[in-house]
Amino acid sequence: MATIDFTEINKLAQAYQPAMTRFLRDMVAIPSESCDEEKVILRIKEEMEKVGFDRVEIDPMGNILGYIGSGPRLIAFDAHIDTVGIGATANWEFDPYQGFEDDECIGGRGTSDQEGGMASMVYAGKIIKELDLADEFTVVMVGTVQEEDCDGLCWQYIIKESGLKPEFVVSTEPTDGGIYRGQRGRMEIRVDVAGTSSHGSAPERGDNAIFKMGKILGELEQLHTKLKDDDFLGKGSLTVSQIFYTSPSRCAVADGCSISIDRRLTAGEDAELALSQIAELPAAKAAKAKVSMYTYQVPSYTGLVYPTDCYFPSWVVKEEHPAVQAAADAYSSLFATDPRIDKWTFSTNGVSITGMHGIPTIGFGPGKEAQAHAPNEKTWKSDLVRCAALYAALPGAYAGKK
Repeated sequence: MATIDFTEINKLAQAYQPAMTRFLRDMVAIPSESCDEEKVILRIKEEMEKVGFDRVEIDPMGNILGYIGSGPRLIAFDAHIDTVGIGATANWEFDPYQGFEDDECIGGRGTSDQEGGMASMVYAGKIIKELDLADEFTVVMVGTVQEEDCDGLCWQYIIKESGLKPEFVVSTEPTDGGIYRGQRGRMEIRVDVAGTSSHGSAPERGDNAIFKMGKILGELEQLHTKLKDDDFLGKGSLTVSQIFYTSPSRCAVADGCSISIDRRLTAGEDAELALSQIAELPAAKAAKAKVSMYTYQVPSYTGLVYPTDCYFPSWVVKEEHPAVQAAADAYSSLFATDPRIDKWTFSTNGVSITGMHGIPTIGFGPGKEAQAHAPNEKTWKSDLVRCAALYAALPGAYAGKK
């Protein structure tokens, strides 16, 4: 490991906690749902420039990239800065955008998922600059868009169109204090069944698409229990998330029925397998169901459309990988205890970075997974500090590993 003053890193991270808190609260106060992130991107640009990043760019999709250092080797940190909506306001005990702050916590939409990660990243960049920790690396802090709508799309664009290919990426999604190295994948699947309408007083004259779909639903419920398990990532799963129908009226037999399926993919499962498992169900075959994958093709806030199939592969980075071990060493050196090394339950931009492009992803981020998409979302000030410290120490720790 390169020589690193861990005490000084911790000291600076703690000193910058008030600034990180103010910055996070500023971001939370700007509504930034997927495809409407422009204002929060500009606020991040302002903060990056204020703390002394060497270069700050916004790409044609609307992602922001802040660079520190000029070494030949590249490390990237990622925070998606879009959020989900607020849902039913009655479920919130405080204004989700005004938020709240006490001695320990910061509340508001996006605090854990995951603008808190961006706050720690920016101030880690400030520490890297002040202590000259970039060493032989160029470090790029990336704020990505549209993740909540289509995880990994942003990094598909960054890798394919911008040619940015770091040695590894740190995802700053919430990790409950652990270092993460994998996740299940997911798919968005649609099943369509056709029928024939008739007057509701004589249903035998028609062919009810809802009844046909009902049989498929029962078999899908059973299929869920039989999906593959994995010792590390856990079990594959499926759930029906939406149902649609077509019918001439409430007094008619339905002539169409469709469902959306959220399919979570464990190790060894892929798109072809998941689609075929549904298409081969007896009820699906009897109904001549059409089983397909959704395509995402929604414009970003800049107007750019970058179509992709809604297939997001599972991925795992080996625990022995130098990036995982560097993060674990930095954690132990900074905090005088060993880290918990684990995985995410939900999906992240790693589906593209690692699952599609083979660039290792490791995770360490402020906040807790259970706060994501929940009312009364919050994060912890101590998490912001610890994450900023580890991000700052990581380039030197990794240089000592590889």
